Amino acid sequence: MEIKIMDIVGRRSYNCDILFRVIDIRKIDDQNVAILYGEDFRLAADAPYNDLVVINQNDRMRMSREYQTLEEQSLKLFTQDVDLLRQRREYEATGGYVKPSNYFQIPGRVLHLDGDPSYLKKCMALYEKIGVPVLGIHCNEKEMPYKIGELIDYYRPDILVITGHDAYSKAKGKMSDLNAYRHSRHFVQTVKEARKKIPHLDQLVIFAGACQSHFESLIHAGANFASSPSRINIHALDPVYIVAKISFTPFMERINVWDVLRNTLTGEKGLGGIETKGVLRTGMPYNPLIEEEE
Repeated sequence: MEIKIMDIVGRRSYNCDILFRVIDIRKIDDQNVAILYGEDFRLAADAPYNDLVVINQNDRMRMSREYQTLEEQSLKLFTQDVDLLRQRREYEATGGYVKPSNYFQIPGRVLHLDGDPSYLKKCMALYEKIGVPVLGIHCNEKEMPYKIGELIDYYRPDILVITGHDAYSKAKGKMSDLNAYRHSRHFVQTVKEARKKIPHLDQLVIFAGACQSHFESLIHAGANFASSPSRINIHALDPVYIVAKISFTPFMERINVWDVLRNTLTGEKGLGGIETKGVLRTGMPYNPLIEEEE
C-alpha cells in the first residue's frame, strides 16, 4: 500500500506500538525515509519507508479508545484536585464560610508555544475545559529561541510552556550529549532567552520539553518543570496538567513536585521539576452587576 504524507502509520519493527503521522518523505542515501510525528505522544522519529504500515480505521479507533480512557482517568483525578483547591480557597477567602463569598479569583495566564499545530489544538481544548486562561501559538521548535523574548514582552504570561516534538538518537551520541537530541537544544536556548527577560523562577514558571528531551539541561537552563528524566515518551496533554495545577494553586503556597506529577499521564519517569510557587490570586469584592453590563 502506498504511504502518503499525513497518513497514520505504525512501525513494523516496533510492533506498531505507537501511532504516527507521516510529515514528510525524503530520499536519504538512496533510501526513502519517512519523517514521523506521534499522534498521542510528543515523539519525532525517522523510519524507512518499507518499515511502515498504514493503520486501518478499526485499529486506529481501538488504540485511540485506549488513550482516551487514560486521558479521561487523568482528567477526572486532576479535576478532583482542582475542585479541592477551589473549595479550600473559598473557605479561606470567606473566613470559613462566615463572611459573604463576595470574592473573585485570577488564575495564572499561560503562554503555550507548540511545535505541532495538532497537539496545540488538543491542548487548547483541554485548557478551555479546565478553565485556564491561555494563549496558544504554533511555532517551529528551531524558531522558538528567536521569538520568545518578543512574545514575553507582549503577552506578559505567568506560566510559559515550550514544547513540541523531540527524540533521543543513540547513533548521534550519549544521553548526556545535547546534540544527540532532535530539538532539546532549541528548547534549552528558548528557556535561556526567556530567563533573560524574567530571571526569577516564581515570576515566570516554565515548562519545557517533549518526548525523550534532555531533562537536566532544561532544568539547568531555568525551567521549573521539564521532560524527560528517564528519556521516555510523554503524552501530548501532559504539559497542560502541570501548568493547570500551577495556575490554580495560590501564590502563597508552594507546590510539591509529586503533587504536580501524580495525575499526569506519564508520571515521574517522563516529567520532573523543582519546588515552585503557585500563581492564583484571590481578591474582593466581586461585583457581578458590572460584569453583566460588559
